[in-house]
Amino acid sequence: MPLRLAKTALVLALAFYYTLVVFNNLTDYDSNFQFVRHVLMMDSTLPGNRGMWRALNQPGWHTLFYVLTIVWEAVTAILCWWGGMRLALARREAPAAFNRAKNLAIAGLTLAMLMWLLAFLAVGGEWFLMWQSRTWNGREPAFHMFIVTGIVLLLVAQRDRDDAS
Repeated sequence: MPLRLAKTALVLALAFYYTLVVFNNLTDYDSNFQFVRHVLMMDSTLPGNRGMWRALNQPGWHTLFYVLTIVWEAVTAILCWWGGMRLALARREAPAAFNRAKNLAIAGLTLAMLMWLLAFLAVGGEWFLMWQSRTWNGREPAFHMFIVTGIVLLLVAQRDRDDAS
C-alpha cells in the first residue's frame, strides 16, 4: 500500500505542477512568450553561427509554438490528474486492477517527458541552438524536469504484484 500511495502522490504532484505551469502561462502570457520568441529568433546565439538560417522571425510562428506548448502542458496536466485519480481509486484493488489503472498516468508522464526531450532539448536546444544563449537557455530546467518526470514514470511503471509471488 505505501508504494501505491507513493505512485499516486507523485503523479498527482506532477499534475499540480503542470496545472501551475498552464496557469502561469495563461495569466502571465508575455513572460514565457518572450522566452519562446527569443529562442525561435535565435537572437542571442553565438555571433556568426552558421545555423541562423533556422531562425523563425515571424510573430505568427512564435504564437503558434507558444500556444501549442500551453496546449501540450494542459493535456499533460489533465492526463496526470485523471491518471492520479484512477490510481487513488484503485489503490485497494487487486494488483492487476491497479496495473490497469496506470495507463492514463503513464500516458501523461510520457507526454511530459516528450515535451522536455523533444520540444525543449531537441528542438529548442539543438535545432534553434538555445544552448548558445546565455539569456534564453532553458536546457538545464528542461533536463531537471525530464529527470524528475522520468523517475516518477519508472516508479509508476513498476508492475504491482501479489506479495505471495
